[in-house]
Amino acid sequence: MALSKRLSAIAQMVPNEYDEIWDCCCDHGFLGMQLLKDNRADQIHFVDIVPELMQSLQQTLARFSTEEQRGHWQVHCQDVATISLTPQKRHLVIIAGVGGDLVCQFISQIQAHNHLAHIDFIVCPVHHSYKVRSHLQSLDFGLVAEHLISENRRFYELMFVSASAKTPITRVGQGMWQLTNKDHQAYLGQLCAHYQRMLNQDADYYQQVLDEYTRLMRT
Repeated sequence: MALSKRLSAIAQMVPNEYDEIWDCCCDHGFLGMQLLKDNRADQIHFVDIVPELMQSLQQTLARFSTEEQRGHWQVHCQDVATISLTPQKRHLVIIAGVGGDLVCQFISQIQAHNHLAHIDFIVCPVHHSYKVRSHLQSLDFGLVAEHLISENRRFYELMFVSASAKTPITRVGQGMWQLTNKDHQAYLGQLCAHYQRMLNQDADYYQQVLDEYTRLMRT
């Protein structure tokens, strides 16, 4: 099955330098299956908390895996926050398709439970990217790459981060913006309009956020 534009963009971000890759909140497992097909790591882990999805995925992988792929994947029906990573290996954890609050929660809990492991993250929240970026800043991650993807009239921010990366993460994004692109202009306009509406909830906080996005419009 062909990947969606968003999942395809995530797959293309993944380098061949990890021992294990974790496709978290994997749903039907399409992303992880592409990474398995591309031989991106020695072990691909599929993680989701929905038993029916994981049982079906287990059966699909068992049926269609090639001889070369057998033994190079595992299916985990569990809370993403509880995954256990081998300390001696390099891990890439991918979290996509959930909200920004959950992304922040998962990252903090995974790091707390696996503080001896080398863990990089690719995240793609469905909303609240500003909050996710602020959280990543607070955890001293640096930016490896970022992209803005438009799919089915929605926009998604893809962020590849690592504690060893030297490029600072900004709260409103930097390298992903192509402000001569009408889609990017439209997304930035949506963000500004959203935070303008949020001023009546917490003017001090949301005015700061709005100011940061507004400054992008002037660059």
